[in-house]
Amino acid sequence: MQETGGEPEEIGRFLDILKQLIRTPSVVGAEHSFFLYLKRELEERGISATLYEGLLVAEGSEPDNGMISAHIDRHGLICTGPNEFQYAAFIAQNRGDLTGDSVAEKTYKDIIGRFMNQRVQAYDPWSGAYLGLGEIDSAYMCERRLNLLFKVKGLEHLYAGTPVAYVDTLTYEDGYLSAQLDNVLSAAIILFLYERGYQGRAFFTAQEEVGKSWRYLLEWFRGHDLSTDSLLVLDTSPYPGRVAAEAQHIVLRNKDANATFVSPLTKQIETICDEFSIKYGYKDAFIEDLNREFLAQGKPLYSLGSTEMGRLAKASDGTIQGTTFQLPTTGYHTTAETVSLESIEKALKILETLYLKV
Repeated sequence: MQETGGEPEEIGRFLDILKQLIRTPSVVGAEHSFFLYLKRELEERGISATLYEGLLVAEGSEPDNGMISAHIDRHGLICTGPNEFQYAAFIAQNRGDLTGDSVAEKTYKDIIGRFMNQRVQAYDPWSGAYLGLGEIDSAYMCERRLNLLFKVKGLEHLYAGTPVAYVDTLTYEDGYLSAQLDNVLSAAIILFLYERGYQGRAFFTAQEEVGKSWRYLLEWFRGHDLSTDSLLVLDTSPYPGRVAAEAQHIVLRNKDANATFVSPLTKQIETICDEFSIKYGYKDAFIEDLNREFLAQGKPLYSLGSTEMGRLAKASDGTIQGTTFQLPTTGYHTTAETVSLESIEKALKILETLYLKV
């Protein structure tokens, strides 16, 4: 990674954390080894970390002093047969409730070509042990299987079920960071907050990219007989270009396709943004504005999208509420997903003000 030059020491430390996490694979459906890596990192910081099915729960010395969640799965491939590789998130039985009309789904269909010549690494899903390096020769949409299929050079020896992650490093150029940021960026933010003194709870969830992560969270809340109106779900949020992305430093939501968000966090975050002149936008409002334009032009409309927070609010009948807190990016679901360093700095300022009372 190129030097950022002159950035505050705390940003340098944050980037160190992010670089290490990016190098650790966590393909959707094969996250166990990444959970173990996070567990060690948390415990080295003096934070209790308990692993459940599909969920790692971190608790500091004041567990009621905040609830933050982030999914830790990333897109990649799964070996599905002799020298056959499919897009992990869209293997038929894992399609979740994808309908083809969300911003994310429309975006991924436009980026098939970006996988050409992408280096990939195979790893053991339990230990994380390295199993080989390869390179994507080609990618295409198989209309019969409704999935992205890949041809990969160098991994002909793999058995079915082996996860294959993109080889990824963090790059910095002209104030922008690029990598496969969704959603390792949020995991790095949480680890950094713990280093800075956060002592509340944090949840790291699996399989968000196939619409399943909320189930693991719901199970935990029910098992502990807890409810909340202050769960903050961190993530990235895709925009079609830098102009649209940079209209805000952070992205909030009033609602998604599942539920309206009802939480005091929304007003608290707005107040902090106003105090520090931080720009914020609402993704649902952005999509609704786009849809008004598309309706007038006779184009297909976008869905408001499904978030972990919205699914939780709906499934719990509102006993688990909160809001989303996202960073605007371009190049969604690629190893060149890009965010401005300024957005990260502003996000950290908000979260430290909210939880550390700095």
